[in-house]
Amino acid sequence: MKSKLLLIAVMLTAGKAMAQQKHTISGTIKSKAKGETLIGATVRVSGGGGTTTNEYGFYSITLTDGSHKLEFSSMGLQTYQSAFVLRKDTVINISLEDESVSLGAVTVTGTSTKRSLSTPQMGLEKLTTKEMKNVPVLLGERDAIKVIQLLPGIKSAGDGNAGMYVRGGAADQNLILLDEAPVYNASHLLGFFSTFNSDAIKDIAVYKGGMPAQYGGRLSSVLDIKMNDGNNQDFGVSGGIGLISAKLNVEGPIQKDKSSFLVTGRRTYADMFLKLSSDSSLNNNTLYFYDINAKMNYELGEKDKLYLSGYFGKDKLGVGDLFGLQWGNTTATLRWNHIFNNKLFSNTSLIYSNYDYTISINSGSVNADIYSKIRDYNLKEELQWYPSASHNIRFGINSIYHTITPGQVTTSETSQINARTLEDRYSWENALYATDSWKMSDKLSMTYGLRLSSFSVLGKGDFFNIDRDGKILDTLHYKSGAFVKTYLNLEPRLALSYKLNSSSSLKASYVRNTQNLHLISNSTTSSPTDKWVASTNIIKPEISDQYSLGFYKDLFNGDYELTVETYYKSLQNQIDYRDGANVNTVSNAIESELLFGKGRAYGIEWLFKKRVGKFSGWLSYTLSKTERQIDGINNNKWYNARQDRTHDVAIVAMYQLSKKWTLSANWIYYTGDAITYPSGKYQIDGQTVYYFTGRNTYRMPDYHRLDLGATLQLKKRKRWSSELAFSLYNAYGRENAYTITFEDSKEDPNKTVAKQTALFKFIPSISYNFKF
Repeated sequence: MKSKLLLIAVMLTAGKAMAQQKHTISGTIKSKAKGETLIGATVRVSGGGGTTTNEYGFYSITLTDGSHKLEFSSMGLQTYQSAFVLRKDTVINISLEDESVSLGAVTVTGTSTKRSLSTPQMGLEKLTTKEMKNVPVLLGERDAIKVIQLLPGIKSAGDGNAGMYVRGGAADQNLILLDEAPVYNASHLLGFFSTFNSDAIKDIAVYKGGMPAQYGGRLSSVLDIKMNDGNNQDFGVSGGIGLISAKLNVEGPIQKDKSSFLVTGRRTYADMFLKLSSDSSLNNNTLYFYDINAKMNYELGEKDKLYLSGYFGKDKLGVGDLFGLQWGNTTATLRWNHIFNNKLFSNTSLIYSNYDYTISINSGSVNADIYSKIRDYNLKEELQWYPSASHNIRFGINSIYHTITPGQVTTSETSQINARTLEDRYSWENALYATDSWKMSDKLSMTYGLRLSSFSVLGKGDFFNIDRDGKILDTLHYKSGAFVKTYLNLEPRLALSYKLNSSSSLKASYVRNTQNLHLISNSTTSSPTDKWVASTNIIKPEISDQYSLGFYKDLFNGDYELTVETYYKSLQNQIDYRDGANVNTVSNAIESELLFGKGRAYGIEWLFKKRVGKFSGWLSYTLSKTERQIDGINNNKWYNARQDRTHDVAIVAMYQLSKKWTLSANWIYYTGDAITYPSGKYQIDGQTVYYFTGRNTYRMPDYHRLDLGATLQLKKRKRWSSELAFSLYNAYGRENAYTITFEDSKEDPNKTVAKQTALFKFIPSISYNFKF
């Protein structure tokens, strides 16, 4: 009897094991029209569960034996449903049709861009090409970074400045990636435009909190931009002509279904208008920028794909032969994707990045060129492992070799300035990371990870010991390749999400970040000539600990969404300049001009968004505070950081008036920047000298602006489409302050007059865009 019972138990156990046997479905999801892989496409399983594709369109999901129905969807494409019986590991590659193409008997449902309620990721904002296309911007130039700054927690650094402040962070605390390559200056024309041509962009993701462990090196945010791969089905040309710039995009297959290319170019021609002037003081000036994006990819087989992408951009400004300034970025990325099996995906990247600028001065007895650069060589290896339906694990390594040339001064024989070269600075940055996204239950999900970062300061060069007053006590010389100082930091990440019901959830996260590259400036606005410096034996890594809590709600059957997030950020080793410092002096010991302390930033962000329908848009509001406390500044008391703003509001609206007309508008308001104004003045030899007391105790005037836009669809056929885009920047002519300067009153020298300079009143524009 016992043996029979045992046999029955074994049979039941075996039957249950067979019934619970699991298999993995994997594959790649693409756009059928262009053959491009889709980032973040959704795979849903009837009855619950699902996954999304990674940055290269790959997905993997493990299910039990039996009948299943899968739904594949991506924004702007038709949803595809497939029913089948799963008996073994299966590869399902999907190509999704455009919404305008009929799929016959296949079930089609609408897709939306709504934020996931179940994933633990917080502080993530994504932009669609439609939103970038319709939001009115300066001179009609579609600009991804300018549109991003209309989202909560992301603040514009102001007119004429491409920098952005994210949750109290400075402009240099944002990691900007273009196909994984760091971009150190994302501005054209002194910040009026960004370096990113919208025609070359495939996907934009902004992480302003809870950054995954694969990202590191900056404190505040990650702006991850992926370029289009190029159409491997058919050749296409698109472009546009505006008031100050023109652009052209060419793409097509090298070998159909296997490989493709993309080349996008853009150039302004403001300098050409200057040459038409009869005024010799204008027609000899230089004012333009250009950029080129290029990409190729090739499928080596079913499991291997190779990508090569690059960017080159340059700005040139000049006043005759007297003064010239040029700066630019160069990036290149070589990537190899390999699928080991249906659960393991690999990406290997070799990355190059270079940013440099040159200042030319030819005035009287001064004839000199000043050159500076920052250059990176970067190796990254990442594996994505899908061990079960509940876990998605990433782990990898990253190694970067930095070279910073702080300044080379070359002169002519007649120049009164002596030639001089500051010592190059070398450093080696490494990271080892792992992260796991764990679906613990239908309601509870968690992402946890750890990043181990290492930053080694390397010779050759002189390094210094400095006292509290900035005086050099000792000079230490290191040979080439010698290790001066190594900083090790553990950077944990943790994020949780809990679904309250089918339409709402709560999320919480904690993340630690470190930063070893710092932008040094004591001007009121960012400049292409601001200096990048690496951590040294004196300049320590900046450290940030950010805590976030959020509530997320879908409203009215998912047509609207409400997001509320609050955060607190504790900052260590923050950098500011001494009173009266000049960080542009030609000196190796820049540390003598700097002070170090702590900071804090906290706030709450609201986003109310309408996603679908003829009328769409969003309302964002941020209430925040950002402060620093550094011994030697403001009597050692807490003071406002330069980027501190109490209120920040953006209203964005888009309306599909008809099949041909789309209208748009946005209104922006924010509190004026914290700034240091003179508290008094005195005379020395007939010259007025101003003196200053508290740091950043005053405010610039509040900023607000209304922009209007309209797009007219001229023709829209299968092989040809064209449109006219109209915009009016600063529609009611608000003269927002760019700078405020002080001078003695001409009537009474004892009185001081403040003068405000505004860049723009209202600027209309029109551009013509085409595609075939």
